[in-house]
Amino acid sequence: MYELPAYLFWGFLESGKTTLIKDTLSQDYFNDGEKTMILSFEEGEEEYDKEMLEKTNSFVIQLDSIEDLTKDFIISCQKNYYPDRVMIEYNGMYQIEGLMDVIDESDLEVYQTIVTVDASTADMYLKNMKSIFVEMFKMADLVIFNRCDDNTNVGSYRRSIKAVNPRAQVGFERADGREMEMEEILPYNIQDEVIKVADEDYGIWYIDAMERPQVYEGKTVEFKGEVQRSPKMPSGVIIPGRRAMTCCEDDITFIGYLCRLHKTKSKTLKRIINKEWVTVTAQIHSKYNEAYDKTMPVLTATRIEKAEPPKQTLVYF
Repeated sequence: MYELPAYLFWGFLESGKTTLIKDTLSQDYFNDGEKTMILSFEEGEEEYDKEMLEKTNSFVIQLDSIEDLTKDFIISCQKNYYPDRVMIEYNGMYQIEGLMDVIDESDLEVYQTIVTVDASTADMYLKNMKSIFVEMFKMADLVIFNRCDDNTNVGSYRRSIKAVNPRAQVGFERADGREMEMEEILPYNIQDEVIKVADEDYGIWYIDAMERPQVYEGKTVEFKGEVQRSPKMPSGVIIPGRRAMTCCEDDITFIGYLCRLHKTKSKTLKRIINKEWVTVTAQIHSKYNEAYDKTMPVLTATRIEKAEPPKQTLVYF
């Protein structure tokens, strides 16, 4: 048939998927006359009204279960409706593998994956269904927290997502749709001659430096970390960092930055070995990382000293 651009709107029931789809269709950049097919797997409180669908040249097909979405169903829609693009309103409780199998088998081509989160219930879902949330975050191009208020911990949510998916964009909206300020008060002074990162603040520093490498360009940082090195790494390079629990004990990830050891001084170390705890003083510079397709910090150590592990070795977001 023909390639069919697909936009995946993914989230739990009443997380704002329908509202976001309607808002997207009404935007000038999207309301360009092309025919949009909306595949919906749930019926929430928010509905699509006929007038809006007519104005935006859109139509809705309600599916009762993921089993109804097949390669043959997509081909049938192409032959009968000739849609130019598809919006998939997908319930977070469904397994994503079934949908991805149909996408791989058919002419559907995912252009963007958007995850919606109701901030008023986010803590409950993260506590009880964190593994499902993390699966969504890993695939997302954009995560939107809606219904936020002044008590919403935007910093913690953003770090949790960035820890598992650095490329994802994260946005926060109040109940009235206004964008929420995301500026976070850092627990250290970024203007200090040496930015001293406390053990409990490592995750905050790591994510902020990844998000805003230009702010840390040329700065000197001091932190405690565990050494990661292997024979496959270039000579004179280590990765000092921490292990972070992004979901559960089975999903612990090591987070750290590449660190060069050129002219590094130490009073307590003759050689740096793998899995050793050290205190690192290093200068931060930025370099393009092809794996992440973005500019990220790279450290040049000026001093590394042997250190005791922190009381809490894991980083939590």
